[in-house]
Amino acid sequence: MQQAFPYVSKKHTKFLLAVSGGLDSVVLLDLFAKAEYDFLIAHCNFHLRGEESNRDETFVKTLAEKYQKEIFIQHFDTNKIAEQEKTSIEETARNLRYNWFEELLSNEHIFPISLENKFIATAHHANDNIETLLMNFFRGTGIAGLHGIPERNRNIIRPILFVKKEEIKIYAEENNLAWVEDSTNQLEDYTRNFFRLNFLPEIKKYFPQAEENLLNNIERFKEAETLYLQAVEANKKKLLELKGNEYFIPVSRLQKMQAKQTLLREILKDFHVLQTQIPEVLKLLSSDSGAYINSSTHRIFRNRAHLVITALSNEISQQILIEENEKKIIFENGSIEIFSFDKKPDIDKNPNVALLDKREITFPLLLRKWKQGDYFYPLGMNKKKKLSRFFIDQKLSLSQKENVWVIESGKRILWIVGLRIDNRFKITHATQNALKLKFESK
Repeated sequence: MQQAFPYVSKKHTKFLLAVSGGLDSVVLLDLFAKAEYDFLIAHCNFHLRGEESNRDETFVKTLAEKYQKEIFIQHFDTNKIAEQEKTSIEETARNLRYNWFEELLSNEHIFPISLENKFIATAHHANDNIETLLMNFFRGTGIAGLHGIPERNRNIIRPILFVKKEEIKIYAEENNLAWVEDSTNQLEDYTRNFFRLNFLPEIKKYFPQAEENLLNNIERFKEAETLYLQAVEANKKKLLELKGNEYFIPVSRLQKMQAKQTLLREILKDFHVLQTQIPEVLKLLSSDSGAYINSSTHRIFRNRAHLVITALSNEISQQILIEENEKKIIFENGSIEIFSFDKKPDIDKNPNVALLDKREITFPLLLRKWKQGDYFYPLGMNKKKKLSRFFIDQKLSLSQKENVWVIESGKRILWIVGLRIDNRFKITHATQNALKLKFESK
């Protein structure tokens, strides 16, 4: 156990052992006692098996007396809570158990030591790991569900996860240990029991080494998942760009990606997009601008050359990318036409027209609403000015200020739409290629 968990120190560490009274937890308890670790015992009475649940509680109390350890017992009306929470009995019991364990661990009177030195230890073993792998596989959890049960999850450790059930029983018998049997382990009402009692025994008739092979696969899947996550993160960095409070994904770049469906699923799960919605997102790649789907928290919509992810509280996009070949942009305040010139254009003093030196411009441009902290260099000035100060000088009303949009190039504002261009982008005698932007309000 010390080799499996090198961070464990007898001198400074304290454990909370989850003991049900069954074979696995009794063996775990005996191992900890013989290793002379400092630990307490926790037992949950879920009141799911009538008198048998009370029998287990009484038995665990005798274990605490035998090993002379402090014991904590918690009672749950599991059926009632499951009905209220609309969750399965298995899920409800699991949540109740671990939430209570965490409460005990965080109690400074019970564990007056630092967080890194206290752990919850459970008696999960290799067969539990196999069953979890199979259940996750048939649930369709993807590669994330194929690594089985982790040996450590924050302050929860599973010291005998590598040990098979038959080995645990041999240890118990050789050491004359007593335990109680849970009658529900023989019922097929629970998913895990089905795999344990029916599925695996049938598979082993055809593949006798199935358990060993599955355990080996778990180790391979762990390493495969590491490489998979590294590849996902690398591709997310290439694809996903945060602009303000919205995310942009270039459609053409995504189309060229291999395994784009998998990549989209990994990107969009952070925005609560369901796996079943991914085909709908893929359709957006060939849809017209404005097409969208909603998750519970976000909208994913096609905006010309991009997919844009925005919070549902901000359904109308406040940011629009302008590609070099765009001819016209329609947005909240009206439209902007875009013209390119291979020569210096005639000067136009209309504030709704911006004439810009193309040498200074980097595409794509970003059309967005102005925000506090924005600044630019007003035409004719070599000193920057905050937009908030510029609006005061222009005597803009509050409603006028709220409707101001700007266009950026490389994070530099080149035009306050309909008001003033930035001096750094102005036409000069050296200008050979120019860009003309013409704004027309609604």
